[in-house]
Amino acid sequence: MKSYQKAITIVIVAVVAMVSLIPPVVRSITIKEEEDLSRQMMAAIYKYYDVIDDPMVVNYVNDIGRRILATLPQQPFRYQFHVIKDDVYNAFATPAGHIFVYTGLIDAMEEEEELAGILGHEIAHVYCRHISQKIERQKKMGWASLAGMAAGVLLGVGGAGEAAQAVTVGSQAATQSAELAYGRDDEMQADQFGVEFITGAGYNAEGLLKILKKIRGKTWFGSDQLPTYLKTHPAVEDRIAFIGSWIESHDAVAKPVPLVNQENFARIHTRVETRYGDEEIILSRLESEVTRNQGDPLTHYRYGLILARTGKRQEAIKQMRVALTKRAFDPYILKDLGWIYFQDGQFPQALKTLNSAHSMNPQDPECAFYLGRTQMELGNLPEAIDHFHKVTKQYPKFTPAYYYLGQSLGQQRDLGDAHYYLGVYYLRKRDYKNALVQLQQALKHMKDDSKRKQVEGWLAKMKGPAKKKQK
Repeated sequence: MKSYQKAITIVIVAVVAMVSLIPPVVRSITIKEEEDLSRQMMAAIYKYYDVIDDPMVVNYVNDIGRRILATLPQQPFRYQFHVIKDDVYNAFATPAGHIFVYTGLIDAMEEEEELAGILGHEIAHVYCRHISQKIERQKKMGWASLAGMAAGVLLGVGGAGEAAQAVTVGSQAATQSAELAYGRDDEMQADQFGVEFITGAGYNAEGLLKILKKIRGKTWFGSDQLPTYLKTHPAVEDRIAFIGSWIESHDAVAKPVPLVNQENFARIHTRVETRYGDEEIILSRLESEVTRNQGDPLTHYRYGLILARTGKRQEAIKQMRVALTKRAFDPYILKDLGWIYFQDGQFPQALKTLNSAHSMNPQDPECAFYLGRTQMELGNLPEAIDHFHKVTKQYPKFTPAYYYLGQSLGQQRDLGDAHYYLGVYYLRKRDYKNALVQLQQALKHMKDDSKRKQVEGWLAKMKGPAKKKQK
């Protein structure tokens, strides 16, 4: 009897999977409307949340996202993946393909396939246009209110703190937000598509199942203590049952070869944990780990990083040296040791250590960036400018490099380029007030015609909305 029931389950799951491959036909807002709404939602999210611009973390998440997207048919949107610094369990997707995952959720993961599972599910929400379908039914409210409400729903209003509450101020959130929230059918469909996407990319669906069980395991007694993810993504028990059945039904099928590089994931996980996690919690956790695992160099490395973050730099340097006794040629440990020397004001030692790391891994943008910072502190401005220029050209999303490039050029009295790069920095930080000041100054001193035209174009775009407001 059990084998018969198992066979029926396998047939049902197989039929659901075949149906899930057919793109959904839905009535929703237009692609342009979806992109316009997404821009307004992004403005609200960036205003109230700390969206990190750490290239190591963000590039890694985008690499996994792009790997999954390669399994999809051509999409009308340019998907982008972002990371929010917040210790809650949450992830969400806006209309038009902006997908966010929280540092708290990444910290809870143990392998890359868990992250791939979450990203695949969020990609599926965009692919199915779940939010845009619901917004189509609420269009009479106006874009500003809709953008605020949709952002609030995805961020988890009512359980994600004051920032999420603020997003929906004045937007009739209590009633209409319920109309925009995901329902059970949305979640099941996103899982059906998501499982196909991630397995098509070479990942195992076990990753999604594992992270869902962890999220469920963080459910405590009161509704206010529910993980935010469960408020924005309902029906977790049904989802776990479906994915478990899907995995069971595909046991007989050749499993995909995992594309997971566990060392890459461990490196990013360490960075998220030690740079963006709760200092006291992470310090306590790693103090216990280093006591239990005296012989593990990576435990000493992680402990050194959190010590440095809490200002205990001399202790941090000792831990890094312990790690290097067993991993002497690890460019990442060397880079971070150089970073700690820099933070501690030991600039000659920082320069020596960072140069060693850079020679081993010349593609590391952060190492080049801190070499520039160190040269700047030592008064070697041409060398600093050279490093910052290389970072901005090779890694244009490394936002802090624009600021220090502008500062270095200013000290060299190259005022046109100094104000130009500072303007770019503030544009990327969405600080339009300071960007306007810097770009206007750049025009006064700019000698490069191509950059002048670029600045004029940016200023025209920035002044356009301002004129509309005045009217």
